[in-house]
Amino acid sequence: MPEAPEVEALALFLRERLTGHEVRATELVEGRAWKTRARPLDGLVGRRVTAVTRYGKHIDLDLDGAHLSLGFGRAGWATWQEADAPADDAAPAAAVIARLVFDDGILGIVDAGDWLSVQLHLVDDPAEVPAVAKLGPDAADPGFSREMLVRALGGRRKQLKALLQEQETLAGIGNAYSDEILFAARLSPTAHASALTDADVTRLYDALHDTLATAVAERRGVPIAQQKAAKVAAMKVHGRTGEPCPGCGGVVEDIPGTKGGGQWCPSCQGR
Repeated sequence: MPEAPEVEALALFLRERLTGHEVRATELVEGRAWKTRARPLDGLVGRRVTAVTRYGKHIDLDLDGAHLSLGFGRAGWATWQEADAPADDAAPAAAVIARLVFDDGILGIVDAGDWLSVQLHLVDDPAEVPAVAKLGPDAADPGFSREMLVRALGGRRKQLKALLQEQETLAGIGNAYSDEILFAARLSPTAHASALTDADVTRLYDALHDTLATAVAERRGVPIAQQKAAKVAAMKVHGRTGEPCPGCGGVVEDIPGTKGGGQWCPSCQGR
């Protein structure tokens, strides 16, 4: 699942590559991903990109006032082919959902999941996209403060891992970075927010800030086709079941109840 650091890197790439460039043609390959049927994708032909903005794990392309919202879901991503690059006849690693042909290349939207999770909207305002409208504060924003985290936690009787992934509470964090943040904070993923002490909240805030800021910096400049590999390589506990914990040398385990979807170090983070 693309999360804020990778989507921020993609937004930066698209901003540098597409700003000022015109859409020459479009192709909607998977109609189920298109959520604004009254406004077809080909309505973007002739428009130029004026801005690219990240909202949590979503990207908004502003094309002369029309906004194309890219929601990547569980396994969506983007590809780029230079205008003068030869066509690749190899089978694609992910299903192509849509293509936008610009004057200098082709932007592809793809989905590598077993089920379709990409969502595309064409709107007048990004807030018209339901998933964007309900986003909480952006956890990867440099201005995200400890006070904002306290409000997000709200003393709720909800497990920390689930709360960190709740986009209405904190935008941009998914399955992988929730594991990494909680490991850095030395907090159990199954602990309830209501049980945290002031010291726990401070550790959680510091871990959240440092983990995301480091990831954003490290992903910047990495080619978009290599973002997933870079993310996987940087994980300390997520996806590392059975490997030694980098903190204590113990064994990284699956988080109970996640069916292998999340990992932690019981020795460092407490049972």
